[in-house]
Amino acid sequence: MAQPLGSPIREITTLDEGMWRVVIASGRPVVLRGLVSDWPAVAAGRRSIAASVEYLRRFDNGHPVDAIMTPPEIEGRVFYNADMSGFNFLRNRLALSAVAEQALRYSGFEHAPAVAVQSALISACIPGFAAQNRLGFLDGSIAPRIWLGTAITTPTHLDEWNNIGCVVSGRRRFTLFPPEQIDNLYIGPLDFAPTGAPMSLVRLHEPDFARFPRFRQALTAAVTAVLNPGDAIFIPPLWWHHVESLARFNMLVNYWWSPAPGVATATDSGFDALIHAILNLRGLPAPTRRAWRALLDHFVFAESEEAVGHIPPPRHGVLGEPGGQALARWRTYLIEKLQKGQ
Repeated sequence: MAQPLGSPIREITTLDEGMWRVVIASGRPVVLRGLVSDWPAVAAGRRSIAASVEYLRRFDNGHPVDAIMTPPEIEGRVFYNADMSGFNFLRNRLALSAVAEQALRYSGFEHAPAVAVQSALISACIPGFAAQNRLGFLDGSIAPRIWLGTAITTPTHLDEWNNIGCVVSGRRRFTLFPPEQIDNLYIGPLDFAPTGAPMSLVRLHEPDFARFPRFRQALTAAVTAVLNPGDAIFIPPLWWHHVESLARFNMLVNYWWSPAPGVATATDSGFDALIHAILNLRGLPAPTRRAWRALLDHFVFAESEEAVGHIPPPRHGVLGEPGGQALARWRTYLIEKLQKGQ
């Protein structure tokens, strides 16, 4: 087994509403030991893998979910193929319990293919599971997702939402890097990634420092933790995370939600703005790019009062807090501008 890299992630063992607000406000990852230790699903997993699979089967409605399979020699690392023309796994659509049973069978072999379901919406495939296994302090509108399979590794990637991952069965090691380490992580294509999210091309435990020399700097900023059944982790938005399922059968439930719940936005994703900026700004001359960086720093990344404090509130326009008709108007504006560029 590979050795953990980085310093330990901060841990807490008791969580009330006040502490939860502190965790969110900190913008730092936190391990929440024993957060879901009372879940019936966790109890089933502690009995045996077979009991865990049987527990899932009770709720399975047969709705197909996306599943992947890697050959034994890949050792469960979800990645590109050798020339990056595709990926190193096969896709299938199966009922969740069918994949769980497959994982149960493969768990009895030392060198078997790896199988996994990643990010299946629980309400779609195992309705009823969430009612028995809940996080009471989260808003009920936040939809849980399930991840299960054999010993799978998802290389360093990021999500743009708040994320809580709860280990139900098996063990998982998380290695995280702060957002500002992006220059040292050698991120692959933004629009062609094995799991959909941009991913580091560096193998965490066997880095090629000749090809990726700046990764040494990233390792100095890494934080890590191993989670057991019942434990959970909070991962803030845009923190890069490398996730290793360490047991032969593993299950995790996660929750994603907006960093600013209730705040109206013109699109569903900040990633949309990134793509738009790449297409429109990246090719400009260096002095012009620096000028745009100054504008973005002022109007987007500085505190809002710095940009609008001197403007009468009725004239804040897009710099204000658009909602309702104003937000609809700006959506229409963006759509029309994009269509004119076709």
